[in-house]
Amino acid sequence: MTVVQRSESLTTLGEYLKFLNNEELSAIKEKAQSENQWFTQKNIDLSLTAIRDQFLTKKALELLINRYKLDDLIPSKKVGLVLAGNIPLVGFHDLLCCYLTGHISLIKYSDKDKTLLQFLIKKLIEINPEASYYFAEVDRLTDYDAVIATGSNSSAIHFETYFRHVPHIIRRNRNSVAVLNGQESEKELLALGKDVFEYFGLGCRNVSKVFLPEGYDVTRLFTVFDAYKEIIHHNKYKNNYDYNLALLLLNKETFLHNDMLILKESEQVISRIASLHYQYYDSIKNLSSWIKTHSNEIQCVVTNTDLENIETIAFGQAQCPAIDTFSDGVDTMQFLLGL
Repeated sequence: MTVVQRSESLTTLGEYLKFLNNEELSAIKEKAQSENQWFTQKNIDLSLTAIRDQFLTKKALELLINRYKLDDLIPSKKVGLVLAGNIPLVGFHDLLCCYLTGHISLIKYSDKDKTLLQFLIKKLIEINPEASYYFAEVDRLTDYDAVIATGSNSSAIHFETYFRHVPHIIRRNRNSVAVLNGQESEKELLALGKDVFEYFGLGCRNVSKVFLPEGYDVTRLFTVFDAYKEIIHHNKYKNNYDYNLALLLLNKETFLHNDMLILKESEQVISRIASLHYQYYDSIKNLSSWIKTHSNEIQCVVTNTDLENIETIAFGQAQCPAIDTFSDGVDTMQFLLGL
């Protein structure tokens, strides 16, 4: 297939996803939810919509083709993909980049997110049967030229050793942070709630920590986030909330909570499910320095405040990355083109 043909097949897939409640797709979504209770219909639709609108449009795909000067002379390599499964279709962008550059994806799925990705690949092949050349499902990676592996901090140590002999991208645990200046409107704080609660906070782009100006009344977040109170009715979220609350009580730690969220003052970026860390800052300059020092733990920064030499995104946009936004700040396209 030419790069134009691959791009056109992706655009056609995007057209298919305009109708998220068609009979075929609805059955797949139900199957995915039965296999992973975190994958609610709402969250699956959220992911499919973001992929459709941000990745699978002619404009978005042409942006990558033109920026990286993709052509039909790129030698095809075998790229092992060890995919995560924390939120629906989290590995799709890696698949897209490999496919668009003409490489073959050797896919080691996460058991938590297999059905949805398999279905989208199946649709691509239906759109153009020649696409089957570019995808292979594997239980164990062998005979590969490069690897992109996503996992926990502990698994990353293993990946670094195991794949050290080939070019690789190894992704570790990251979360996102938000910076408030105290002047945010109710609308902006409601939008921040999306960044906190979408996908139950399980994604690396979910805000797990907020920075507050000294003197800020942190309980204001409880009031605004009440709009998301229905989340506590999800069984797995409720179980995590109860467990983490009990753990804090047993350890006699200081924290605040309401019926669906735990707020804890902490310097740590990553917080437990149903928990949100907060930390006060005395100046934007010092805060910017802190964020830069901890940049290897942070996926993105959500704020309406200008931070010195730090890229930020608007409230409510954490889960809508553009096609040229790359995890951990590592340019996947450039990596693939350098093989």
